[in-house]
Amino acid sequence: MSSPWYIKLVSWLVTLIVPVVLVLSTVRLLLSPVFINIEYNTPGFPEDMFGFTRQDRLYWSNIARLYLLNDRGIDYLAELRFPDGGMAPPQSCRYMEDCNLLYNERELQHMVDVKNVVQAALKVWYISLILLAVLGVWAWFGGWWRQYKTSLSRGGWLTVILIAGILAFVILAFGVIFVAFHNVFFEAGTWTFYFSDTLIRLFPERFWRDIFLAVGLLSGGAGLLLGYFLRARPEPV
Repeated sequence: MSSPWYIKLVSWLVTLIVPVVLVLSTVRLLLSPVFINIEYNTPGFPEDMFGFTRQDRLYWSNIARLYLLNDRGIDYLAELRFPDGGMAPPQSCRYMEDCNLLYNERELQHMVDVKNVVQAALKVWYISLILLAVLGVWAWFGGWWRQYKTSLSRGGWLTVILIAGILAFVILAFGVIFVAFHNVFFEAGTWTFYFSDTLIRLFPERFWRDIFLAVGLLSGGAGLLLGYFLRARPEPV
């Protein structure tokens, strides 16, 4: 018996939600301290030419990570200072009295922008998870659980296809996709910094390349498992 038209429509909605859930779930996972600890300890990770040790990077990057997830204002970062009278390189601060501050004004404004993007993405993640769960309950009690599982499988394969394209682009032309990503989510000119600025010292380009790869591999792998194990199977005769 053919499913009602609205069930077919909702099942395709489930398919489209799956990539959003998988990608944003991976993003949330990478916002844990685990990824930062692994990343700074990967072979060949570039040293900071201005003096941050690995321990310094782990300490300060964890504070930046917490800022993106908590409900504090930019004052959470604005008052941070280099320890023991340390100073930022002169080109990274406008006035000598500002050189002891960990972040300059440009960096602080960018962190506000990043937090807004992260918080919006997390809201989308929560809504997508809830919607997927509600539709799953409806499918279970409404008699279209088989179609729901097939929709999840389709969503898994859709994730694999999308991620494969993105990963190929990251490997072949990371700089292009990095600039395009920032131009989509941030105002032009607000996300470029000196190599001596704290944000670049903590999070060099290698860090962001590895994040793109990690998101792709983890969410793509999850999509592959979802697509394979929930694929439609012939009904018993």
